Amino acid sequence: MFISAVFMPILIAGVLFYMLNPVVNLIMKIKISKTKRISRNWAILIVYIFLIGIIVYLFSSFLPRLVTQVTNLVTNLPKIADDINHYVEVHSQKGIFKKFYSSEYISSLQSYVYNYFQHSLGGITSSVGSIISTAASAVIVMITVPVVLFYMLKDGHKMIPNIAKMLPPRSRRRTIKLLGKMSDTISHYIGGQMIECLFVGVFTSIGYVLIGQKYALLLGVFAGICNIIPYVGPYIGIMPSVFVALSTSVSELVWVVIVVVIVQQLDGNLVYPNVIGKSLNIHPLTIIIILMAAGNIAGLMGMILAIPLYAVVKVVVQYIYSIWMIEQSHK
Repeated sequence: MFISAVFMPILIAGVLFYMLNPVVNLIMKIKISKTKRISRNWAILIVYIFLIGIIVYLFSSFLPRLVTQVTNLVTNLPKIADDINHYVEVHSQKGIFKKFYSSEYISSLQSYVYNYFQHSLGGITSSVGSIISTAASAVIVMITVPVVLFYMLKDGHKMIPNIAKMLPPRSRRRTIKLLGKMSDTISHYIGGQMIECLFVGVFTSIGYVLIGQKYALLLGVFAGICNIIPYVGPYIGIMPSVFVALSTSVSELVWVVIVVVIVQQLDGNLVYPNVIGKSLNIHPLTIIIILMAAGNIAGLMGMILAIPLYAVVKVVVQYIYSIWMIEQSHK
C-alpha cells in the first residue's frame, strides 16, 4: 500500500511530464519582445491554466453523463445477464445451432454468462465498502501529482546534464546521447499512446451513439482506456459492448462489431503509423510474448508498462552494441 501511494503519483506525473514538456518548450519559444521570450515558469503556469480549464469543462459536461451511465449499467447488469441467457436458450433450438450445440454445452454457456455478470456485480458491490479509502487515496494523488509535475517540468531538463556531471569526462558525451535516446523513446511512446487512446475513445463513442448503442459514452471511454494495452486492449475493450448489444439483438451486435472494426482499421492504418510508427520497431509476436509474461508477473500494470520498458532496454542494448562495434573496428 505504501509503495503504491508513493509510486503512483510519481508514475502519473512522469507520464504527464512527457506529454506536457514539449508544450512547455514550445511556449517558451514565443517572443514577448525583441530580446525576451516567455520564461519556463510562466510557460508551466500557462499549461496549468489550460489543463484546469479542460478538467473543469470535462467535469461539468461529460462526468455527470458518465456517472449516470455507470449507475444505469450496474443497476441493469442482472437484467442483461438474464436477456443473454434467454437469447442463448431460444436460439440454441433453432436451425443450424440445434445441430452443433448440445444441452450440456448450452447449460455451460448460460452458467458462464450468469457467473460472469454475478462476479462483475459482486465486485462492484463489494467495492462500495472501500469507497472512503479509495477516495482518500485519490485526493492524495490529486494533490501530490501537480506538485511533483511542476518540479519535473521546471527542472526535468537539467536531469540528464546533472547525471552526466557525476561520470568520468570520457563517458559524458556517450551517456548524454544514450539518456537522450531513452527519453525520446519514452516520450514518443507515451505521447503516441495517449493520442491513440483519445482517438479510439472519441470515435468509438461517436460510432456507438450513431447506432443507438446503450451506454455509448461509458463503453467508448472504456474502449479508449483499454487501447493503452497493445494488441490485447481492443479485444478487452469490446467485451462489455458485445454483452450489452447481445442482450438487445443480434443486429445491434453486428453494428457494434462494425463500429469497432472501422475504428480499429482507422487507428491501425492512419493513427498508429503517424503517431508511433515504426520507431519502436518491435515485432507483433514479441509484443504478445512480452504482454503474456508481464501480465503473469505484474498483472494489468505490468502489461501497460512492459512495452515502453522493453523499448527503452532495446535502445540501451542497441546503443551499447553499436559502440562496441565501432571500438572493434578501430582495433
